[in-house]
Amino acid sequence: MPPVPNEGDIMPPIQLVSKEPPDIENLLKLNPRIKTHANAVPSAVTKKAKKHWKRNEDKAENLKCNSCSPLYKNFDDIKHTTLSERAALKESARCLKCVDAPCQKSCPTQLDVKSFIGSISNKNYYGSAKAILSDNPLGLTCGMVCPTSDLCVGGCNLDASEEGPINIGGLQHFAVEMFKKMKIAQVLPPDVPSPLPESFKAKIGLIGCGPASISAGTFLGRLGYNDVTIFEKEDYVGGLNTSELPAYRLPYDVINFEIDLMKDLGVKIEHGRALQTDDLTLEGMRNDGFAAAFIGIGNPEPKTIPIFEGLTEENGYYTSKGFLPKVARASKAGMCACKSELPEIYGSVIVLGAGDTAFDCATSALRCGAKRVFVIFRKGFINIRAVPEEAELAKQEKCEFIPFMSPQDVVMKNGRVAGMKFFRTEQDDDGKWIEDPEQMSKLKCDFVISAFGSGLYSSKIKEAMMPLEMNRWGTPEVDTLKMTTSEPWVFCGGDLAGVAETAVEAVNDGKIAAWSMHRYLQSLHNVHIDETPKLPKFYTEIDAVDLSVHVCGIKFLNPYGLASAPPATTCGMIRRGFEAGWGFAVTKTYGLDKDIVTNVAPRIVRGTTSGHNYGPGQGAFLNIELISEKTAAYWIQGVIELKKDFPKHVIIASIMCSYSKEDWQELALMAQTSGPDALELNLSCPHGMGERGMGLACGQDPDMVKNICKWVKEVSKIPVFAKLTPNVTNIVKIARAAQDGGADGVTAINTVSGLMGLNAKGNAWPSIGSEKKTTYGGVSGNAVKPMALKAVSSIAKNLPGFPILGTGGIDSADVCWQFLMTGASVMQISSAIQNQDFTVIDDYITGLKTLLYMQTLEGVDEWDGQSPPTARTYKGKPVIDLQSALGRNIPNFGPFAREKAAALANMKKTEDLLDDKYKPVPNRPANKQRMMTPKVEAVIGRALDRIGTFNDLDNKQHVIALIDPEMCINCGKCYMTCNDTGYQAIEFDEITHIPKVKESSCTGCTLCYSVCPVIECIQMVPREGLYIPKRGIDLGDDWKPRLPDIQVRK
Repeated sequence: MPPVPNEGDIMPPIQLVSKEPPDIENLLKLNPRIKTHANAVPSAVTKKAKKHWKRNEDKAENLKCNSCSPLYKNFDDIKHTTLSERAALKESARCLKCVDAPCQKSCPTQLDVKSFIGSISNKNYYGSAKAILSDNPLGLTCGMVCPTSDLCVGGCNLDASEEGPINIGGLQHFAVEMFKKMKIAQVLPPDVPSPLPESFKAKIGLIGCGPASISAGTFLGRLGYNDVTIFEKEDYVGGLNTSELPAYRLPYDVINFEIDLMKDLGVKIEHGRALQTDDLTLEGMRNDGFAAAFIGIGNPEPKTIPIFEGLTEENGYYTSKGFLPKVARASKAGMCACKSELPEIYGSVIVLGAGDTAFDCATSALRCGAKRVFVIFRKGFINIRAVPEEAELAKQEKCEFIPFMSPQDVVMKNGRVAGMKFFRTEQDDDGKWIEDPEQMSKLKCDFVISAFGSGLYSSKIKEAMMPLEMNRWGTPEVDTLKMTTSEPWVFCGGDLAGVAETAVEAVNDGKIAAWSMHRYLQSLHNVHIDETPKLPKFYTEIDAVDLSVHVCGIKFLNPYGLASAPPATTCGMIRRGFEAGWGFAVTKTYGLDKDIVTNVAPRIVRGTTSGHNYGPGQGAFLNIELISEKTAAYWIQGVIELKKDFPKHVIIASIMCSYSKEDWQELALMAQTSGPDALELNLSCPHGMGERGMGLACGQDPDMVKNICKWVKEVSKIPVFAKLTPNVTNIVKIARAAQDGGADGVTAINTVSGLMGLNAKGNAWPSIGSEKKTTYGGVSGNAVKPMALKAVSSIAKNLPGFPILGTGGIDSADVCWQFLMTGASVMQISSAIQNQDFTVIDDYITGLKTLLYMQTLEGVDEWDGQSPPTARTYKGKPVIDLQSALGRNIPNFGPFAREKAAALANMKKTEDLLDDKYKPVPNRPANKQRMMTPKVEAVIGRALDRIGTFNDLDNKQHVIALIDPEMCINCGKCYMTCNDTGYQAIEFDEITHIPKVKESSCTGCTLCYSVCPVIECIQMVPREGLYIPKRGIDLGDDWKPRLPDIQVRK
């Protein structure tokens, strides 16, 4: 009993449990509140405040002095397209995966864009990379440098919508980068002839190790040719991609990776060999036994104009072909063994030209020390030849653009460039560009870089190409549809061939040339090859993984099948599904003719479980469709035809009757006459059929389920599966009843009964007829996956070894893997096909093969499926640790962003760009498997021992949240959810907006982690010490636990 207070004692204030204490009130200072009145802040205050929070460019800052060079020696990635895993998943989910996709038609290499983006959205990064590299062996390079706005992105149908086109280049870069991290070697396709015929042992020489030759070499290697050599004059590989594309656009390790993939196929590279009269000549190669040659040397010499005649780099004059290779050698670690220095650029620089190369020169000059860069060109802004993304980057880096200027003379002082004279250009009424001498301008500068393009002028090279016919430009005459020349054994591609203006077009030249070379070489052995290219796809050991699985003595080619749902509406659709690669199909449920049905319309509608999401990618569907409208005779005939043409594919006949032994046995016997591999008893249709005494009306009663299974088993010579409804309290009871009735297995689960929503007038969708009536329908799709996983795992735990056909929300290999681990053997799929088409099976197959293969692959132990450990990134770029330089964590906006930029610039000044730490991480030797790839059966039920009751969980092992301030985007979502639905354990700084977890208050609930928009910005880490719950009011000393084994602490 508490002591009685004396008169005059000062009583402590009573703390109300329904009111937050002062420390929590202070923590809640920035928590959202409902407005009670209009906001009113003077504009003078806002003008000042907005500078503090500004993340984009501050125009006011641009008006200040721009004489510094914060980019000096900073060759970090600057591409706007670069994506983290988080961003790639969000962006890929936007893609519509259009039919006859214009993006693919706009790609020179005809990448299957919708396929590789679909694989990314399903976290099948190998499948995505395979789709890319199959058509483009330089898929990573092109993902980084392709002018996508003029190619694939230019045709994106989403450009017709408010949200704009897909970042295709960024997604391509991401997917191949993920595969690169797997370190898996390319292998020869399975259809390469073995033993290798003599016609594939021809000696082939490719001249120049640029994108065209790398592409041609790769495809020739895939075709099976085993004596392919690339001759390269430089000590590095990659051609102009290496020497003229700056490291901040294309790092050398990318080239290195693609070369390694080519070398995996046996293609060889010889350095120090050039096409010229004193080394390699076509006639000499012919005499040396080369059966075919490919010329992919590019245009090796710069175009220039007379006013620069006699000027050299010592005078302050560079051509792009002199400047950019010097920058590359000094900034691309691993490119060569040299220790080059960046060109010593200072003061003002004039860059002449308006193509991509000109802008590369301009932004590179800033990194070499230039204070100001002027990009000057003859025509107007609308005539800039460079792709918009290139020009925009130069603009953002404060390069000045000066249009309508034609160079006339160079101003020299003390033997150095000191300025230039220009005439203004104008366009006359006929569209012709003319110079106006009366409008003359002078501009001071310290350096001039001309970027006028390139050509072939060397007589040594031209003579080495004899006896090729040349065109009026002095380059080989090339059939650009076949990449052939006047000599049948010589082929040509890339810049030299006259069509390619980009790396991806050069890649395609090599691709087309490879097929033409194949046709020519085989013709020498009287082997006819069709003119239409049929080039092999990209292969690794992953593609040889066996996905077959046995269930009830039935061999399934793979665990993916069409569910008894809209994808199996007709036998023709099942046929197309099998042709696409689906391993099995369950027919649309059919009954006796006396139970024939007629559907209503509308009946299959999109869900609302993922918000206001329009188009594909629906998280759920709701349907009120009944069983098949077709007769049993139709299905019997169709199954007979399908089994005849697809004997290795499994067909399961889905049947339904009322609770009548005679009917079930009659239909089961009838169905078996068509030769199906198994029967599925539909005891679960949640709408319509239940009202007729069928489907759900039988499936909710264990006795009925047991009896129906028993009746069918009495007359069935093939396995029988009962399809279960989730619309019961305990699905295990129903599964056990099916087992007791003799069923060989079950299908779990059918759709969940629900009402998807109503409009403001109270009408549901779907609503039928003028009366706008509706009924409860079956909810399917990803929204029911949690219920399906619970049902599958519950049945598997309680009925060990009882086969389960999983269904309900399976929309990727990743989800299939989850169903396998919880006890399902094969998967039935519908909603995912409704969202796309039958071709999703290709993604599912490559995805599952990869997951199986990676189970025993060395080097990926810390990966989650196909996702490597999350890298610390900000806006897709690696986080640069500046905390030691700054002494504290600061955000990336306003004055803090400028402070970070200054610290980074200081750090870069002293950096050795060629230090070993910047050299490419070796891609070879490739990662190997520790043991054989496991079979699908080895995965089934693997997670069951980790699924149990709540009392199985250890309440002594706690975690708390840890926030990475460098990855944080300062949105405060963690702070808000913790305040209003959690434990008020996160502080939010009102100046920096950096959240910080109060370890003493954090209970490890994980709400913050769940709502954070940045993957792994918040991590749940083990708590140090014991978790002590805050009880609000302490338990009394006489407290006694009712369950002492689990109630271990106060």
